[in-house]
Amino acid sequence: MLRVSELYIYPIKSLGGIKLEKALVTDRGFEYDRRWMLIDDNNKFISQREHSVMALLKTHISDDFITVTHLGNNNSIDVPFTPLKHDVVSVEIWDDVCTAQLVSDEADKWFSSILGLNARLVYMPDDTKRFTNPKYTQAGKITSFSDAYPFLLIGQSSLDDLNGRLSISLPINRFRPNIVFTGGEPYLEDTVDSFMIGKILFNGVKLCARCIVITIDQESATSAKEPTKTLASYRRKNNNIYFGQNIVHSATGSIAVGDELIVLSRHHEDRFIIEKK
Repeated sequence: MLRVSELYIYPIKSLGGIKLEKALVTDRGFEYDRRWMLIDDNNKFISQREHSVMALLKTHISDDFITVTHLGNNNSIDVPFTPLKHDVVSVEIWDDVCTAQLVSDEADKWFSSILGLNARLVYMPDDTKRFTNPKYTQAGKITSFSDAYPFLLIGQSSLDDLNGRLSISLPINRFRPNIVFTGGEPYLEDTVDSFMIGKILFNGVKLCARCIVITIDQESATSAKEPTKTLASYRRKNNNIYFGQNIVHSATGSIAVGDELIVLSRHHEDRFIIEKK
C-alpha cells in the first residue's frame, strides 16, 4: 500500500519550504506554493542555482503574513499575503513570460540586501494563467511560479535507494518535492501515470531533470559533488539526471499525510531503466 508521508510547499520560489500535515489543492497547485518569486533587473527569476544563500531563507506562514527568516542571523521580514503595491510587470520563468504584481518596497530592500543584488519580490495574482507545456499535459493546465508543473512526486523508497549508494545520507529537502509517499519499489514514481489521493486525480507527465540545486545543503548553503555524481552513474538519460516525476491534477480539494495513494495506471513505455546496486 502506498501512502502520503510528507507534503511540502515553497511559498517563495527557491526559498526554504514548509512541511505540512494537510494541503489544499488549488487550480495551480498547493495553496501558497510558489505564488511569490524574486526577480532581477531584467525581470528574470532568481534562484538557488546562482545564489545558494537563498537556501538559508526559511519561510513560515501565519494568519496574515509569510515570515522569511535568514537562518544565519535570524534577520526576518513579514511579507503580506496581499501586495502593498498595484504595479504589474512581465516576468520571465525559463521560456515563459507572465504578469506578476510587485509586493512592496520594504521587501525589495530586504531581499536586495540579503542577496547583494537588485531584487524585487513579485506575486502571481489569480488572473494570471501560466500554462504548462502542452507537449506533456492536456491543454488548459496551469501552474504557479514553479519551474514547469504544479507538483513534484518522489517515493521514499527512491531516496532510501539513493542513500544506500551514498557515503552520507541526504534528506528529502535536497530534492524539493511537494508529495512524498511510502511503499512500493524504488523509483515507482517513474512509471506512475494516473493516481488518486482522496478524491483528487493526478497524472504523472514528465520525469524531473535535476539541476545543481540538489548539490546545495539546505541548512548551510554549501555545495558538493553529491548526489549528482552518484545519480549520474545510474539515473542519466539523454544527458540529463532524473529523480522524481512532475505531476498535474484534475480537481481541487485537500490531501493529507496518511492518505492512500492509489495507482490507476502506469506508463507503458520504458521511460527509464534502473541499474541495480
